[in-house]
Amino acid sequence: MSDDDKEREPWLNFDRDYTYDELLTRVIDIMRAKNPDMVAGEKRKFVMRPPQVVRIGTKKTSFVNFMDICKFLHRQPKHLLAFLLAELGTSGSVDGNNQLIIKGRFQQKQIENVLRRYIKEYVTCHTCRSPDTIIQKEARLYFLKCERCNSGRSVASINSGFQAVTGKRAALRQKQQ
Repeated sequence: MSDDDKEREPWLNFDRDYTYDELLTRVIDIMRAKNPDMVAGEKRKFVMRPPQVVRIGTKKTSFVNFMDICKFLHRQPKHLLAFLLAELGTSGSVDGNNQLIIKGRFQQKQIENVLRRYIKEYVTCHTCRSPDTIIQKEARLYFLKCERCNSGRSVASINSGFQAVTGKRAALRQKQQ
């Protein structure tokens, strides 16, 4: 063992309780060794191209770059499709040009907000905020597993159809009536 190692890790040859600062330093050193691209305090931003939304006639909307966004997020198109349709409360399908055709008139901002919720719930790791995650199904439950920090958490399955309004919005509606 070199003198430099003894200086950085004073606890190695002693039989005593470690101080909080020693343990914290040790954990941070281990994290940096296992994640060399991790720099303390630096946040990597997750930047994605905005959805291209085009109106088709008066009653349909086309999400032109739907497949590109699925590939960028590393998610199955049917998973993102189910979430979008459930959140927008409508129906739709992917056409031959890989565009999502949605029944109803929706603006780009609406699609963007739904995509943000999807990314927060089904893409971003809650521990390290990394988008490098995968969704695995184990015994009827879905788990989000981070490729960077190896943390995992369960995620809700996507419920399609009518969703009951609860909480603040329901109380507000009752007051208005």
